[in-house]
Amino acid sequence: MADRTAPNCHLRLEWVYGYRGHQCRNNLYYTAAKEIVYFVAGVGVVYNTREHKQKFYLGHNDDIISLALHPERVLVATGQVGKEPYICVWDSYTVQTVSILKDVHTHGIACLAFDLEGQCLVSVGLDSKNTICVWDWRRGKVLAVAPGHTDRIFDISWDLYQPSKLVSCGVKHIKFWSLCGNALTPKRGVFGKTGDLQTILCLACAKDEITYSGALNGDIYVWKGINLLRTIQGAHGSGIFSMNACEEGFATGGRDGCVRLWDLNFKPITVIDLRETDQGYKGLSVRSVCWRGDHILVGTQDSEIFEVVVHDRNKPFLIMQGHCEGELWALAVHPTKPLAMTGSDDRSVRIWSLIDHALIARCNMEEPIRCAAVSTDGIHLALGMKDGSFTVLRVRDMTEVVHIKDRKEAIHELKYSPDGAHLAVGSNENSVDVYGVVQRYKKVGECMGSNSFITHMDWSTDSKYLQTNDGSGRRLFYRMPSGKEVTNREELKLVQWASWTCVLGPEVNGIWPKYSDINDINSVDGNFSNQVLVTADDYGLVKLFRYPCIKKGAKFKKYLGHSAHITNARWSHDYQWVITIGGADHSVFQWKFVPERKSKEALHIAPQETLADSNSEESDSDQSDVPEMDSEIEQETQLTYRRQVYKEDLPQLKEQCKVKHRATAMKKRERAPASGIKLHFIHGYRGYDCRSNLFYTQTGEIVYHVAAVGVVYNRQQNTQRFYMGHDDDILCLAIHPLKDFVATGQVGRDSSVHIWDTETLKPMSVLKGSHQLGVCALDFSADGKRLVSIGLDDNHTIVLWDWKKGEKLSAMRGSKDKIFVVKINPYVPDKLITAGVKHMKFWHKAGGGLIGRKGNMGKTETMMCAVYGWSEEMVFSGTCSGDICIWRDMFLMKTVKAHDGPVFSMHALEKGFVTGGKDGIVALWDDTFERCLKTYAIKRAVLAPGSKGLLLEDNPSIRAISLGHGHILVGTKNGEILEVDKSGPITLLVQGHMEGEVWGLASHPHLPLCATVSDDKTLRIWDLSPSHCMLAVRKLRKGGRCCCFSPDGKALAVGLNDGSFIIVNADTLEDLVSFHHRKDAISDIRFSPGAGKYLAVASADSFVDIYNVMSSKRVGVCKGCLSYITHLDWDKRGKLLQVNTAAKEQFFFEAPRGKRQTIPASEVEKIDWCTWTCVLGPSVEGTWPVISEVTEVTAACLSNDRQVLATGDDLGYVKLFRYPAKGKYAKFKRYVAHSTHVTNVRWSHNDSLLVTVGGGDTCLMIWAHELEGLREFKQCDSEESDIESEDDGGYDSDVTRENEISYTIKALSTNMRAMTGVKPHLQLKEPSVDERPPVSRALPQPEKLQTNNVGKKKRPIEDLVLELVFGYRGSDCRNNVHYLNEGADIIYHTASVAIVLNLTTSCQSFYLEHSDDILCLTINQHPKFPNVVATGQVGDAGDMAATSPSIHVWDAMTKQTLSVLRCFHSSGVCSVSFSATGKLLLSVGLDPEHTVTIWKWQEGAKVASRVGHSQRIFVAEFRPDSDTHFVSVGIKHVRFWTLAGRALLSKKGVLSSIEDARMQTMLSVAFGANNLTFTGTISGDVCVWKEHILVRIVAKAHTGPVFTMYTTLRDGLIVTGGKERPSKEGGALKLWDQELKRCRAFRLETGQIIDCVRSVCRGKGKILVGTRNAEIIEVGEKNAACNILVNGHMDGPIWGLCTHPSRDVFLSAAEDGTVRLWDIPEKKMLNKVNLGHPAHAISYSPEGDMVAIGMKNGEFIILLVASLKIWGKKRDRRSAIQDIRFSPNSRYLAVGSTECAVDFYDLTLGPQLNRINCCRDIPSFVMQMDFSADSNHIQLSTGAYKRLVYEVPSGKQITEQFHIDRITWATWTSVLGDEVIGIWSRNTEKADVICACVSHSGLNIITGDDFGMVKLFDFPCLEKFAKHKRFLGHSAHLTNIRFTNGDRFVVSAGGDDRSLFVWRCVHSLH
Repeated sequence: MADRTAPNCHLRLEWVYGYRGHQCRNNLYYTAAKEIVYFVAGVGVVYNTREHKQKFYLGHNDDIISLALHPERVLVATGQVGKEPYICVWDSYTVQTVSILKDVHTHGIACLAFDLEGQCLVSVGLDSKNTICVWDWRRGKVLAVAPGHTDRIFDISWDLYQPSKLVSCGVKHIKFWSLCGNALTPKRGVFGKTGDLQTILCLACAKDEITYSGALNGDIYVWKGINLLRTIQGAHGSGIFSMNACEEGFATGGRDGCVRLWDLNFKPITVIDLRETDQGYKGLSVRSVCWRGDHILVGTQDSEIFEVVVHDRNKPFLIMQGHCEGELWALAVHPTKPLAMTGSDDRSVRIWSLIDHALIARCNMEEPIRCAAVSTDGIHLALGMKDGSFTVLRVRDMTEVVHIKDRKEAIHELKYSPDGAHLAVGSNENSVDVYGVVQRYKKVGECMGSNSFITHMDWSTDSKYLQTNDGSGRRLFYRMPSGKEVTNREELKLVQWASWTCVLGPEVNGIWPKYSDINDINSVDGNFSNQVLVTADDYGLVKLFRYPCIKKGAKFKKYLGHSAHITNARWSHDYQWVITIGGADHSVFQWKFVPERKSKEALHIAPQETLADSNSEESDSDQSDVPEMDSEIEQETQLTYRRQVYKEDLPQLKEQCKVKHRATAMKKRERAPASGIKLHFIHGYRGYDCRSNLFYTQTGEIVYHVAAVGVVYNRQQNTQRFYMGHDDDILCLAIHPLKDFVATGQVGRDSSVHIWDTETLKPMSVLKGSHQLGVCALDFSADGKRLVSIGLDDNHTIVLWDWKKGEKLSAMRGSKDKIFVVKINPYVPDKLITAGVKHMKFWHKAGGGLIGRKGNMGKTETMMCAVYGWSEEMVFSGTCSGDICIWRDMFLMKTVKAHDGPVFSMHALEKGFVTGGKDGIVALWDDTFERCLKTYAIKRAVLAPGSKGLLLEDNPSIRAISLGHGHILVGTKNGEILEVDKSGPITLLVQGHMEGEVWGLASHPHLPLCATVSDDKTLRIWDLSPSHCMLAVRKLRKGGRCCCFSPDGKALAVGLNDGSFIIVNADTLEDLVSFHHRKDAISDIRFSPGAGKYLAVASADSFVDIYNVMSSKRVGVCKGCLSYITHLDWDKRGKLLQVNTAAKEQFFFEAPRGKRQTIPASEVEKIDWCTWTCVLGPSVEGTWPVISEVTEVTAACLSNDRQVLATGDDLGYVKLFRYPAKGKYAKFKRYVAHSTHVTNVRWSHNDSLLVTVGGGDTCLMIWAHELEGLREFKQCDSEESDIESEDDGGYDSDVTRENEISYTIKALSTNMRAMTGVKPHLQLKEPSVDERPPVSRALPQPEKLQTNNVGKKKRPIEDLVLELVFGYRGSDCRNNVHYLNEGADIIYHTASVAIVLNLTTSCQSFYLEHSDDILCLTINQHPKFPNVVATGQVGDAGDMAATSPSIHVWDAMTKQTLSVLRCFHSSGVCSVSFSATGKLLLSVGLDPEHTVTIWKWQEGAKVASRVGHSQRIFVAEFRPDSDTHFVSVGIKHVRFWTLAGRALLSKKGVLSSIEDARMQTMLSVAFGANNLTFTGTISGDVCVWKEHILVRIVAKAHTGPVFTMYTTLRDGLIVTGGKERPSKEGGALKLWDQELKRCRAFRLETGQIIDCVRSVCRGKGKILVGTRNAEIIEVGEKNAACNILVNGHMDGPIWGLCTHPSRDVFLSAAEDGTVRLWDIPEKKMLNKVNLGHPAHAISYSPEGDMVAIGMKNGEFIILLVASLKIWGKKRDRRSAIQDIRFSPNSRYLAVGSTECAVDFYDLTLGPQLNRINCCRDIPSFVMQMDFSADSNHIQLSTGAYKRLVYEVPSGKQITEQFHIDRITWATWTSVLGDEVIGIWSRNTEKADVICACVSHSGLNIITGDDFGMVKLFDFPCLEKFAKHKRFLGHSAHLTNIRFTNGDRFVVSAGGDDRSLFVWRCVHSLH
């Protein structure tokens, strides 16, 4: 009875009643096979109406809510809800998964749509941003992601006529998206006046950019482009939920229950009103329509599906029904017939035929139904209601028998007694009422024992007892029918229960998990005859258990389908079926019961049955059926490889610590030593916890790993080469089928896999970002293109990679249990297997996911290794019990006993297999594992003479086996690598210590030997000479932690972990003496120098004992230490001991007595120490790192020449310091090879070698010491010290400015002026006193504006076209001017416009697609991509929304956008660069991490991304000959990067090779041949680098910062530009030869005191220069002639702007103190005047002969235009002049200032300019002024949002509105006033309209605002939020705007961008 295995029978889903119509739309379609596809709960259903059959797709694990059909109509995509929801694409014919798309959405997937070709799929999430994602669904790859909208999106569709366009709609919006690169860019639909802004529910696209959409009010909105074209009113009575397009036209369905058909032009064809048909009812609401040919499918809100035949449309067929919305709880089965009855909160009770799969009766009740029961004779049906009543109906005609209400709370359970006499009714009022059936249901008893609501009841077979369960988890018994509680359990012993539906009781203990007290199982039903039990729970699982199941945690089979809670489950009367009903999904599932599983059926079970297998992970039995776990495996499964500190975290930790230690770090730090070390040989192999990690390479070398090093061992020469790319323990290794590349996976927080070449030892690719904690298994595919990796995270994630591209193809959670091995199928690379603890799984790739099935083993064995056999379905696996399992597909065919103990490794050969096990035997097998052909035992006896060591024991556990070159290669658990000759002899090649930490290390005083002692209880002697072998080994009683040779090298002392120590003969290792005086481990041991008279022995119980070696007596004890002793050293005389303790104390003791001495620090240095291995004291203070909180220096050793101190620390670093290392944080060289702790370091007797041991990695590493002169520059030399030199990197004002600029985006810009008061559109209008009578006898209203100089006919302006831009962004951007087309054109940028200027015609053309300021620009130099430009812009957060920073790649000639790359560089993109082939683009962000990213720009795919530097990076450029190497420079930073696969590897520049070189701020970069790189610095030097090592400095290439460098690809010459005063010799521009040795300087004739060049580019014989002063100059190389091509204001804002009254010229005045005259037809600057002070306002006189200029300091100047002489000047104010105006009659000059005043001057009185009057009582500063046409009035707009009118020249204010309304104005530039209230937009909370100007015709007004927008309105503009056109291009803050004469052009002046834009006006024709 106590069998806890899962039952052998199972369930198969046979039918689902229902259709999900609620909360979902557009989810019902015809497939190509004319089947119907839809979904219900978590199941995709394919329903064949002709055969009345259903197929099910069961790949989801929660409610499906969206569905899309592929255009070929076979594949279906479905999306689900959930925390990590995913999308499945599946085949409707086979119902198998084709692809899984995951890891983007959260909450759920609301909509899905395929594009026309069916290549792309778009999905919309239910998250707060309603994220939209476009997938390449076959590859499971994301193409683009963007936030969709702030509110719900209801539908999305691809435009089927325009590629890469989409439309989405939802709450109050419709958006039109274009997909370019990786960017989805939306444009909102403009509703305009055509229709109301409202919620759009569905849409369909037609040709010619027409989109039809269904709205909430029942109208259809027709869109052309993004504009609403027309509406079709009243298409439906209310909301249109669904729209479906087909060849014939469109079908729409609405809430009004109608389906309408429309032709292709959306003319109505017909209406089908389903409410009026036979099956219809009031309130029918259509949620989905599908029209195909003459059939229409209709899905309704109430879970019905209708099929309508068009020509007989009054008779729709009802082909599917289900319960409507509301929870479904009631379920009963008929006692004798195959019927099921259900009742729901939708108040209906329904009877279903289980044979016909159809609804046969339905009856609506008054109340929601909560439970049901059928009487034993099948005549009555009792229903319990939610209101506490119950009703009894006759089954045959559904008529009411009785209705009784005795309770107020819901009835949750009722049951008829088996004899049919009574009905028990359980309510939520904690009681059960008993009614007599024959007495017309009179109440005859009541059971009152519960104190909670009744949940379940069962009668006994004799109808005398009732058992109940209640909500508090109590089980009670009552005697029937009286209802007396039974307290004496004895009388229940013999009771037999008629049914078992209770969840409590001994019989069903096993349904509850082992340690839970949860009540999530809602329903149970026992099948006594088959001894099974079905349960239904809150997680949507149906489970089968054996019945009875007595012990908790029984095994089961589980079935998914219902999404959330299942409320009830019942067996049918004949136990053929199980019926389950879902609460929230209100669906009815019918499962076929398959009694004992037929083995032949088993082979045909759909793979979805994976979901239906015993849930072994959750239910773990008493291991009765599982063999004992082997101790070795047990140990291995418990290793977690977690680290306190991961190396990845060091940079952050350093940053944090640096802040703390800033002050000390500023001091001068000790230099690094001159000499270095190089790894020479490693004794060790990692076999104790890794398997199958040892292979032959192509060339016959041997590759394996140990610690953090990949080792390539040459067995002929006995030498090793190393791959050092990892920084922590390597855990696995796999070899490429060609045996030339190797993949290794390491431990790490974000652990990486490196694929590297065994010849060059260079990384080919690094795969990161998918595994936490570590990577424990790897395998290459047979074609070598794919790699699979397994993570150490809790789910043992499996990732399949295209490793060369570094692309993740698929990923899935592998298993809760540890996975030991993974193998890709050699015949089908889409399949793979994983094996490990208690499982074996077979996987196949589906899009971005993997689908796994468990192997059917019977009992669950732990698998240790596996290989594929000779066909794609044969698999062989080795178990932990020594068997080989032979599999075909996923079925176990047989097992063969192969070894005693686990089979750890196996290898497939051409004609057979080889296996190795814990028993130390290598076995060769034939190809079917029938015969064992040969075995080799690994024994000492057969060890060949050439061996490099000794076997520690016979038959060591074999962990790795590989074949090749006529030998078998074997790796053992003891760390030995052996080569077995086929004929028998065994050669030992490499060995190291076994598992356990290695601490003890001693080098021999005069021979190249060393000794080690380890926790593995061995003492070993190693030969350090080229023979590299272990000479001797001795096993010890205990492990040891220290050892030491005597000064003559004859004796060896060893301290053991139990407090004893021994002295052995150094040659034979036999005992001389032994002592045991201490309890704790001996931590260090030392002979005194000279004759070695004394032996000092330090122990962990904090004493040092001193022994006399000769007399072998203890002669002294050193006491007084507080903690255990870590290090000991003798002085040369043998009289003094230095001691370090773990509490960081340093003590001195006198020998031999051990008396403690206190010695001042200054004296310690003078003492001559015999050895120095201590880590404390002033002379080694500099060895402790900045992050000493997390790491200790564990060991140190001073070389015998006392020059170099070597240290080892907890992070696995070996470091070299110059001795003495005084002061804090000395500089060092550091080397990574050990993985975690370096426990000891020692120099050999002659300093030629350094030996180190690595604690847990069991390695002994031998490093060759390379002295300064002998060392060539090698790659991987060393990392320099960690703290960047705190020397300041240099200072320059321009650099600082560029570094500190905060780039705000326009959308977030705020007021430029300090305004106060209420915005105009928020002011309440006061009614004027004299409201005019309706018919006015007054004169007609005069013109608002004098329209004098406009031609005959006034025409309004329709549009503006950008004609010219004067400006160039040079002040804070660099390298942004380039030649195009062989020098015919140049390209540059300002604001958000990129400008292409033709040098012959000086015509400009523009690229206007950027939404915000451009910061960087580059040209693709590859001939395949002519004129391809990339520009990067500012943005806000990198959340991929339209305001995120982006890079546009475009064609400079056609201005066609080729790709848009939205990036995660928050703030902006500051540098872009194309690679040599032109296919890759490199970008650098302004985000705090200064991320570096590489893109495949044509696809919009991000290849790799990495944190760049903590401070600003200015430039990053690809090497001109490379696609993988680039260099980045920035604040105190230069880095040399390599792209490997998808990973970016970088090296810091190494300065140490040049004396006193310091890291400066680097500004620019150029390249030379042979891997030379040049970087320009802030000090004017140029650094020359070879690889990443500084080789030369070109001192003072410029006197100031070298801002820009350009490498000419044609001839390799280099141009540099810097900041310098022009002089005879030098200039800010220089041309150099290829090596930067000789140069020629050019002078720029700009007349500036200092030239500052920001950009250079070299064409044919010309150099193009962009300067800080916004000029672009072309310099001839031969004659050095300068030609200025572009001028601009160098500092902004440009506040002053005025246009000439009669010519097309205009003046601008700016902050840079210049006034410039620009000519529009000539497209150039005519003149400029330097005023010496910032100018603020400017105005022409009415005749154009004078100009008045207002200055920032309160002065104003009047110039004569003809001679540019000053006519007069005056300063009456102290603060800025805001506006200055001549009166139209030229008599007065008005000057408005920040001092809230306007001064009047009479010009007729001559140039002394005496003030004649001023306007007072102005509430705030003056912004704009306008004179009236008769010069008698002036209007002012002020900073308090008030418009005032004054008399001229008296300065009296006019307040009567009547008077003001009659004034005709000469000009209108005010932004205030009722006439212009409409120019203020809704979103000006923080920002304002800054300037405005009414056209000379008086018909239009143009405005400029803080957002940088130019807007065109009609004038007057009296309605709020008036309609307008907007024009983008400027940066934030437009300062001024004007029409030119005749309204031909508009000129706008920029604040932030210092640029002037000239727009051509397009007038309307009429």
